[in-house]
Amino acid sequence: MKKLLLLSAALIGFSVPAYAGQDMIYTDGDTLMQGYFAPSTCDNGKDAPVVYVIHQWKGLGAYEKGRADMLAGKCYNVFAVDMYGKDVRPADVEGAKTQSTIYKSDPSFSKQRINAARAFVQSEGYTNDKDAIIGYCFGGTMALDYARAGSDVDGVVSFHGGLSTKRTISEDSPLTASIQVHHGAADPHVPPEQVEAFTAEMDAANADWQLNIYADAVHAFTEKHAGNDPSTGVAYNEKADMRSWAGALAFLDEVLK
Repeated sequence: MKKLLLLSAALIGFSVPAYAGQDMIYTDGDTLMQGYFAPSTCDNGKDAPVVYVIHQWKGLGAYEKGRADMLAGKCYNVFAVDMYGKDVRPADVEGAKTQSTIYKSDPSFSKQRINAARAFVQSEGYTNDKDAIIGYCFGGTMALDYARAGSDVDGVVSFHGGLSTKRTISEDSPLTASIQVHHGAADPHVPPEQVEAFTAEMDAANADWQLNIYADAVHAFTEKHAGNDPSTGVAYNEKADMRSWAGALAFLDEVLK
């Protein structure tokens, strides 16, 4: 059912050179997807836990691939997920809003996309029963919704993601993943009432959750290409970036190792 192509056009599965990774073609049903795989740089090979990285709203690009490479250097096998489909990479805000809304409005569809990525990686022999998902902005929202669906990942990390959802946590499929959220205190896109609703939701679900809030940080605080003007509501914050990354690494080490 799956298709596997390297950009070099060689059909050689996951026989990729070590760090940094390669773009990979896989499928969700009849839809071609273009993800990115970065193998662990350590000697644990296919036995390493897998971390999935979900992109921000303009689609999978260099930023997420760089984060995947960084995690591969921490002894994880890493797959950067494509939520939109091959060559669907919005060039502007309106295009990004249109694409991201499709998945935020349909949690079942977003779950399907993530399931396709996980099934692809597992079908290639990366079957360690420990795995986690991290996501940035839109990707953080997708990661949290995947956990809300009762999915069997060990941990989920959201970096400056939206905290509201259209998915209701069900008693039939309770939230079991450990949750870590990194949020900018001055983020105008995720106001305090959304944060309060999220914490109440997590408590009601008896979730294992933590929320880290960074002073003076606005939306996209881990992304250098966001610029350095917090007055726009979107800007890089070096201190928040470094602290949230260290926190995420400690969290992944706890839930995966």
